Amino acid sequence: MRIIRYQEQSAARYGWVLDDKAGPIEGDPYGAFQRGEATIPLAGLTLLPPVTPSKIVCVGRNYVAHAKELGNEVPEVPMLFLKPPSSVLAPGGTIVLPPQTQQVEHEAELTVVIGKRGRWIEPDDVKDHILGYTIANDITARDLQKRDGQWTRGKGFDTFCPFGPWVETEFDPADAVVTCTVNGELRQMGSTRDMIFSVRQLLAYISSVMTLEPGDLVLTGTPAGVGPLKEGDELVTSIEGLGELRNAVAAEQVH
Repeated sequence: MRIIRYQEQSAARYGWVLDDKAGPIEGDPYGAFQRGEATIPLAGLTLLPPVTPSKIVCVGRNYVAHAKELGNEVPEVPMLFLKPPSSVLAPGGTIVLPPQTQQVEHEAELTVVIGKRGRWIEPDDVKDHILGYTIANDITARDLQKRDGQWTRGKGFDTFCPFGPWVETEFDPADAVVTCTVNGELRQMGSTRDMIFSVRQLLAYISSVMTLEPGDLVLTGTPAGVGPLKEGDELVTSIEGLGELRNAVAAEQVH
């Protein structure tokens, strides 16, 4: 099932998608809910970020080729960092290039959506804590990331975590192709089978550090091919079996 959030008048509500139509969800997608008939044209809806995370946990250098392209060693254990919830951007939203940076880059990533609270999750129990999967792009101010040494500023600007357009509850993360295009030019292409640490390993490791809450996101790392974004670009992040996430790029208007 594909779960969405959409704008209905002044309220946000959950829904589900069947082909090119959507229907309402009554109740909590993390618990008991009922699906209404899918009769609403999906193209006419204003889609919101499909969940509202309390935290966004990201994994650095989880593909060997990406680690090497930036001149970094392959980590022996998962390398974790956080993006703030204020960095979330809806599908179709515009990524804003801040004036503090001259080098903003894209990083296409398979993303896990947590469905059940957990700490010290055993690898064999990981599936029980997953609502589903979505697409995200870990937008990064690379020059600030390198300058600061730690990554909060370079990864944390508003609009630097576009994700969606939905959460797919029936998805196998073992071997899916991840791609990223900018203005139709292919920049990134890799497979989730090339991840150094699997989803099972990542959630077990992360939950040994912090409690994972329903709606939290885990961005699992990016394949090689990261590259620059500039004003006017159209970014399309795609994952086989999950669809595509589209975002425009614009410079911030400083007043």
